[in-house]
Amino acid sequence: MKLTFFHWGLHAWAIYAIVALILAFFGYRHNLPLTLRSALYPMIGDRIYGPIGHAIDIFAILGTVFGVATSLGYGVLQVNSGLNYLFDLPVNREVQVVLIVVISALATLSVATGLEKGIRRLSEFNLILALVLLGLVILVGPTVLLLQMFLQNTGGYLSEIVSKTFNLYAYESSDWMGGWTLLYWAWWLSWSPFVGMFIARISRGRTIREFVTGVLFVPTGFTLLWMTVFGNTAIDMIMHQGKEELGVVVQQDVSVALFQFLGYFPMADILSFVGVLMVVVFFVTSSDSGAMVIDMLASGGESRTPVWQRVFWASLVGIVAIVLLMVGGLGALQTATIASALPFAMILLMASYGLLKALAIDATKKESLAQATLTPKVGRNPIPWQHRLNNMVHFPRRFDVNRFLKEVVMPAMESVSAELQKQGVESNIVFDEKKGMPSFKVFHGEEHDFLYQVYPRGYMQPSFMLDDDDDEARKYFRAEVFLREGGQDYDIMGWTRDQVIGDIIDQYEKHMYFLHMVR
Repeated sequence: MKLTFFHWGLHAWAIYAIVALILAFFGYRHNLPLTLRSALYPMIGDRIYGPIGHAIDIFAILGTVFGVATSLGYGVLQVNSGLNYLFDLPVNREVQVVLIVVISALATLSVATGLEKGIRRLSEFNLILALVLLGLVILVGPTVLLLQMFLQNTGGYLSEIVSKTFNLYAYESSDWMGGWTLLYWAWWLSWSPFVGMFIARISRGRTIREFVTGVLFVPTGFTLLWMTVFGNTAIDMIMHQGKEELGVVVQQDVSVALFQFLGYFPMADILSFVGVLMVVVFFVTSSDSGAMVIDMLASGGESRTPVWQRVFWASLVGIVAIVLLMVGGLGALQTATIASALPFAMILLMASYGLLKALAIDATKKESLAQATLTPKVGRNPIPWQHRLNNMVHFPRRFDVNRFLKEVVMPAMESVSAELQKQGVESNIVFDEKKGMPSFKVFHGEEHDFLYQVYPRGYMQPSFMLDDDDDEARKYFRAEVFLREGGQDYDIMGWTRDQVIGDIIDQYEKHMYFLHMVR
């Protein structure tokens, strides 16, 4: 159980956590594409949009494709064994290929219906099945003993986590590590862009401390509980209830073990059917979610993509799983996982360095601004209180914010840029039509450039507003300011041109003080 915890515990979720943190930090804090290429922005700047960035995303795509395909290949082996156990369906490659086609077809249907209607409902259904099965085993099995074992297993795992982490079996000649520890961790690496993307998308608004605590300990705790309930119940059956044949089955064919295990419980056939259904739905949701994430990576972080693209990626994952299964079975699946994870591990190390560098820049800038004594602000035309109140209760649509950006923000940026040009300072203004975002950049040579962006960010309307069936119609938008170090969490929608100019100058003055502090 200690080794099981070691393979499925904190190490796995630490990989997911670092990828998710990188994606969330650069995607939401810096308004960069929700892909791993964004992590290199502190080091190479806008070159992330060139060949280097494309190469990073390609490795992430390959790792995810092989990771999900490997899981699908393992999954059909277990589904095939379960159907053989229930209905005497033959266990062979032909049946397994048909099962991959069926699961891929269901995944394609799910991914075509979208996140809300397809993937979410399947995931919720499967979660209910898993919790029911877990609760039943706890209640019918040795309940008190399982709770005791859970605490003892956790303690044993934590007490040996350091020694097991650094144990490379240097004093023993064994191939065991390559087939277990390295395989598992390569598997987690290949899944990390996929899982990390989903964690990042549901973690917006959390602090890094909350994020790391939640991602590391909550899923790890549930995983360890699951392993204890099923693993220790099986061990108790073998050692104390005379069910030695369960151990023999595990040695002969591990894919049958779950159904042999459930066969010792009341309503064994129903539970085995639930087990098969749960495995099928697990791999359907993995395949459709993986296809959606691969599609986002291939589209530069865009979530709104044509349905045919998502269908293509879902089909490709199934085809890769079939090819690997036909060519070399389990050995080919394992080799593909490790081979795809190795280059991605190097990319992840570079991305981690980029994250640390970005956090260091943020910390330095905050420290310098805390010590700054800025010149008194030029008096601005105050916003009438009626106008301020209207801004608080008015929830602009995307069209309103886009018009404000083009009619107020862009002219304000052009005025500041023209004045800087007179002073011999180079700057430029770009309007990203795809994102609807104006960007104003002042160049400082080898030093950090100044960047001022205004991004139309959508939020769901509060509950006291009228609902609408259309997701877009239920959103309101804010004109939020983004600097080089990320979002500033304030809205300038409704400001006058002079007020926007004043804000640009204020932020530029702070940036100049930051450059003074780091020279």
